[in-house]
Amino acid sequence: MFNQVFSSAKYTARLIVLLSFFWFISAFGWYAPQAHAFTEEQKLLLQSWRIVNQSYIDETFNHQNWWKMREKYVKKPLRDRTETYTAIEEMLATLDDPFTRLLRPEQYRSLQVNTSGELSGVGLQININPQTKLIEVISPLAGSPAESAGIEPRDSILEIDGEDTQKMTLDEAAAKMRGKIGTKVSIRVQSSQDKNAKPRTVSIVRDRISLNPVYTALDTSTEQKVGYVRLNQFSANAAKEIAHGVSDLEKQGAQAYILDLRNNPGGLLQAGVEIARMWLDYGTIVYTVNRQGALGSFDSNSEILTEDPLVVLVNQGTASASEILAGALQDNERALLVGEKTFGKGLIQSLFELPDGSGLAITVAKYETPNHTDINKLGIMPDDVVSQKPITYGQIASDEDLQYQEALKVVTSENGVLAKAG
Repeated sequence: MFNQVFSSAKYTARLIVLLSFFWFISAFGWYAPQAHAFTEEQKLLLQSWRIVNQSYIDETFNHQNWWKMREKYVKKPLRDRTETYTAIEEMLATLDDPFTRLLRPEQYRSLQVNTSGELSGVGLQININPQTKLIEVISPLAGSPAESAGIEPRDSILEIDGEDTQKMTLDEAAAKMRGKIGTKVSIRVQSSQDKNAKPRTVSIVRDRISLNPVYTALDTSTEQKVGYVRLNQFSANAAKEIAHGVSDLEKQGAQAYILDLRNNPGGLLQAGVEIARMWLDYGTIVYTVNRQGALGSFDSNSEILTEDPLVVLVNQGTASASEILAGALQDNERALLVGEKTFGKGLIQSLFELPDGSGLAITVAKYETPNHTDINKLGIMPDDVVSQKPITYGQIASDEDLQYQEALKVVTSENGVLAKAG
């Protein structure tokens, strides 16, 4: 009984001390933090912030306090999903990186289709010019309505259906140009060839865009049979199609190859690595550098499709994964490059899916060629520079294609031996 009373007294004394402590901090205006229940909208914004915080390549976050950015945007009144998306987009815009962006559900689905299937639209690959901040054409897809309308690489897109593109994100502009087959879209374009020319407006009828990325042919116009392989995009099936196409050309007796990466805007990094391994039997393909400066690499040590001499065609529309492939083949002395300096996109994005079906494209690393060349905004200079005015789809690999004719001459000459595997 005594022990029970004593224990009760000790409990009462502790309770009095605790109550006195809470009265003390209350009297002096000190309050313990209260648990805060975030709304679903706030949770989506916070998850987006967290992904950037953990993954974005620039640990200074464009020289700003990323934690303060979190506090600022989580306090915004997020009454519906549209307001949440707008807040996320505003938050990402402070990074000043057009490649790091929110993909709303329909945009996220379209991007997945763009790398694995087919779509309907005008067939333009676009980018934001880092100097002018205008939406710029990387290249029209071969045989697309945009190419038929005369839109050329480096043209600036000023308006889409009368709306100013400077008020659009890259994905919003792409979405506006997509649509049902047979419908029209009006695009106002500033020529890249003549900056003094007045902008022109073209009306384009949307059509089904074939995403089969590979075209092959055997050129028998010289003493040696030359296999011609054009790769339009690094989609999920690109490596498989390359392997199939080169196998057929080998059976037809190809003795040398021209790989055409002109106006290829890139695509999946892994596809670029897989295709490099098909031509390169050993050596580093690409180095990746994260925000801590840590180096990773993709290497080749496998059986290749052919040891025949190889020349790669490049131009200003050769970008991203295309530059990874071209840089790997050039630095390892597997291929000679012919054409013009490449686009210069040396950044790598990863996709992160959000719970509501939207997603984030985040710049997570940059890449360097095997010789540790950072080509971002600089591009790759070919071994043999050949300038050429834009040509039509039908003129590619013809007598009018000066770059192709030079590649044909190089790959069948003694210089072509330099580009032979091993």
